[in-house]
Amino acid sequence: MTINQLHYLLAVAKLKNFSKAAKDCHVSQPALSMQIKQLEDEMGVTIFDRSRNPLVITSIGQKILAQAKVALYELEKIKDISKEDEDESIGEIRLGIIPTLAPYLLPLFIKDYSQKYPKVKLNVRELTTDEIIKALENNELDMALMATPLYHSELIETPIFYERMLAYVGSDSSLYNKEYVLAGEIDPKELWLLEEGHCLRTQMLKLCELKKQTLTENNFNFQAGSIETLIRLVDKYQGITILPELATLDLRAEAKAKLRVFKAPVPTREVSLVHHQYYPRKKLKETLEVSIRESLPQSLFEKEGHTLEIV
Repeated sequence: MTINQLHYLLAVAKLKNFSKAAKDCHVSQPALSMQIKQLEDEMGVTIFDRSRNPLVITSIGQKILAQAKVALYELEKIKDISKEDEDESIGEIRLGIIPTLAPYLLPLFIKDYSQKYPKVKLNVRELTTDEIIKALENNELDMALMATPLYHSELIETPIFYERMLAYVGSDSSLYNKEYVLAGEIDPKELWLLEEGHCLRTQMLKLCELKKQTLTENNFNFQAGSIETLIRLVDKYQGITILPELATLDLRAEAKAKLRVFKAPVPTREVSLVHHQYYPRKKLKETLEVSIRESLPQSLFEKEGHTLEIV
């Protein structure tokens, strides 16, 4: 059994195709196939059912692949021990971030972090929650900033801050003249939502206790791809949407006049720095955690009174 064989196993499991896996690993398909067959023969098991298209991982193969991930993570730990002892601020961080956080959180800390840690290469990817989880599982990301809790046994979550959720209300809405909003008062026909795949959409639906069939009663249904689109839709066509607190900090005065606070218990979302349980560079993770915290308003650390958590 070799390290390369383990890498080949995980590539095939991820791509469900020997040809694509070989290309991803920069080897020929016959070479990759031979290495995996040798490994299967050595262990006396079949890891991939090649008779199916796309190929299927056998039950014993699933267990082997899970352990292969652990073995490769542990190998990375060995490689990083010297780096961790020499200098905690050298290396690379492959960071994932969800789209409803990226435009509001990244500008707050990226510049200062890069200046403080010039020897750290920060590679950031904007991905959905499901994409981030898969990337963390496959060691394609080191860490991620996302809404939690995830209830994932392999991932470690470090809560960084808590965002209140605010209603953004058009001037024609019956809620516009109210100081506080109750979730049950929101008319589903007035609500603008993000498209499927965004965790904030799920949080909106849970907050308002909306049913899918209710949302499809309208003769016009548009699902936005970003928070900025939601804001513009309310500005142009009225209605209501729900915004996380960071997205409201830089709004113009006329836009902030449309914000309404929810009555207690105030809905919040927890935002955490997430990494795989076998991620080795704990000190490097701490540099990022501290920099993010130092860039945020104090109000985002105050969870008191925000008793309703949306998950």
